[in-house]
Amino acid sequence: MGEILIELARASIAIALGISSDFDLQKAQQSYPILNQKGAVFITLTQDQKLRGCIGSLTAHRPLYKDIIINAKLSALSDSRFSPLTVKEFAYTKIEISLLSAPKAIEYSSITQLQSLVSSQDGVVLTLGDQRATYLPSVWESLPNFDSFFASLCQKAGLKANCLTQHPSIELYQATKYKEK
Repeated sequence: MGEILIELARASIAIALGISSDFDLQKAQQSYPILNQKGAVFITLTQDQKLRGCIGSLTAHRPLYKDIIINAKLSALSDSRFSPLTVKEFAYTKIEISLLSAPKAIEYSSITQLQSLVSSQDGVVLTLGDQRATYLPSVWESLPNFDSFFASLCQKAGLKANCLTQHPSIELYQATKYKEK
């Protein structure tokens, strides 16, 4: 299934860049009915194993195929951390899709208890007031220490690195990862 998800994302970006694509969406939907079910994905683009774009949905609110199409285009053209992807770059850009489970809120009374509830297999959504940020489970690879992971996530949300002392709400989710070869 991962191959068809990658092909759909690649075709979406190609079309957004003005490159023709022979991807047959109707055929894919018939062969893979999951594409018509609600789903949430993050599309990560890399070049030479360095991040080039990453945008996605945390909750399933539209059919999976639409979520892939929209987030692939946004990752390529609208990630504010990068200039829009060019046709030349597209040729050597790799695509990774993370298919997310529904986030589940966890209850905790202390940071120590939170440490026992969160594992490196979890994606994390942190919310405090109007501030919100997420890290996919794969971020644990570059930030494997609980304290550094959460300090960085707090800062990504626009909060102080020690925001866990303010007891933000935490949701966990898992991601099934599909990587382009």
